[in-house]
Amino acid sequence: MSVTIAQLRALVTTVDSGSFTAAARSLGVGQSAVSHAVAGLERELGGPVLQRGTAAVPTPLGDRLLGHARTAIASVDALEAVVRPGTARGTVRLAAVPTVCQGLLPRLREVWAVTLPDVDVQVYEGDDDEMPDWLEAGTVDAAVLVDPATMPPGGVVVATDEMAAVVRRDHPLADAAPLTLDDLHEDGLVAGGGGCEYQIQRMHEIAGQPFRYAHRVREMSTMFGMIQRGEGVSIVPTLGRVMLPDDLVMVPTEPRLVRTLVLSGPSSRPWHPLARALVDAV
Repeated sequence: MSVTIAQLRALVTTVDSGSFTAAARSLGVGQSAVSHAVAGLERELGGPVLQRGTAAVPTPLGDRLLGHARTAIASVDALEAVVRPGTARGTVRLAAVPTVCQGLLPRLREVWAVTLPDVDVQVYEGDDDEMPDWLEAGTVDAAVLVDPATMPPGGVVVATDEMAAVVRRDHPLADAAPLTLDDLHEDGLVAGGGGCEYQIQRMHEIAGQPFRYAHRVREMSTMFGMIQRGEGVSIVPTLGRVMLPDDLVMVPTEPRLVRTLVLSGPSSRPWHPLARALVDAV
């Protein structure tokens, strides 16, 4: 089998960008070059890796290959950084949860823009439980982990924040602090928005209460919309304050729960040198 890194990079970029056209733009080549690279990969493997259509979606074979392709590309990028020492240069993929993407990454990227001007930080947004999997599979080179069970070797704490209730500005308890879980359950707790369900569960454990909720959603925009319509209240990290609509406010809670945010590379494989550079810069 004569699979090349260029073929694997064409596959990964096409899947990530959603089309051959966008992949070509990202790679700085013509669309035909990307198409030929993917076609050559399919000939080597003996089957299609992408479903052609409105969006480039991996086939079952392509899906099985994708994780290995990401790992191979990350390893080659790391090798190039080692054999070409000097100023940090290139692209590094960084994963974070929505509240970190909105409330913390803008500040970190300002630091990196000054200290690592030739490094392009690509942001991947996901939930808490996706971060470790993406790191170890090579989907990303670094991640901001939320409350890791153990401090990853080489990782660094970049921030702490705490959980707070989100209610309408005209809510009767908007000026009452702190709010208890019982206060929130009276209005109906909306859980899960932005991947914060684990922290809400921990708050119930600390309070000695069973974890319960009136609604369970995935997107913070959905959660905020429900609160605006008076369909419930919720609990989110204070980093999410920048995402709040004007008619919603944050109120401290009891019990108090603080999150620790750790910037780290993977634990089961060597770090990409640019992931190390991001950590060293903060």
